[in-house]
Formats: sequence, C-alpha cells, structure tokens
Amino acid sequence: MSKPIYTSVAEAEAAFYDALARSDLDAMMTVWSEDDEVVCVHPDTPRLVGLAAVRESWRQLFAGGVRLQVRTSHHVVCQNMLLTIHNVIEHVTVEGEDRLPPPMIATNVYTRGALGWRLVMHHASPAPENPHAPAHGAPHVMH
Repeated sequence: MSKPIYTSVAEAEAAFYDALARSDLDAMMTVWSEDDEVVCVHPDTPRLVGLAAVRESWRQLFAGGVRLQVRTSHHVVCQNMLLTIHNVIEHVTVEGEDRLPPPMIATNVYTRGALGWRLVMHHASPAPENPHAPAHGAPHVMH
C-alpha cells in the first residue's frame, strides 16, 4: 500500500487526529515522516526518538482498546514553505466516559517533502488546571 500524499498541513493534521480517533496504527504511521529524527512525547512520558519507537508507542496506546476523540482549539500557527508548527489545545474525551479530562497542550511539527506534508514531532502535555491564573512570580526561563 502506498502512502497518501498530504498536499496541505490541514490534511495531514486531520489524518493524524482521525487515525487517533480510530486507533488505526497503519493510518497513524502514514502521517509520520520516515526520518530517523522524528520525536513524540505523549503526556507524562519520556521523549521517544526514531520511527520505530514512535510506532511502538502508538501500537501500545491503541492496543489498550481505549477510543479517544480529540477536538482542537486555540490554534497558533507558525509556517513557511517547508515547515509548519501547530500549537493547539486538545480537548480529549474517552469513548464511553462521561468525565471530561483536563485539556492537553500539543505541538505538532510538519515538514514538506517529496511525499507532501509529514509529521516530524508531536508533543502533548497536560494543561495547567487554571490556564488563566496569573503566574506566581516571574517565569523561570531555562534557555
């Protein structure tokens, strides 16, 4: 089976969230670049580097049988001809549960190549409990 060509970042991102909602590993991996330097950070987990590690993480997540529905909001986009960065708030619901978990903050990075747009990084982490609360003191900048 040949990989689809995503002609826009919106198309690639829609395919990513669709594969996530369907727990479809093959569809998920069509969105990812085949570069060895891909990176994925799932909430509260270590950084995964490399396509094999990324694939295995999604396989394990999908094998758990949990169906996730993700709606994104508050999009911040930075883009040029070859690179696009999306920072979004993910509102994740678990199929069959009434409880609405706190939102996630996610960054998706896409590159454009011969096969269209591909995901090279997905980083999701829990949002603060009250994202509108003022910071305590000055922020600590590490870099």
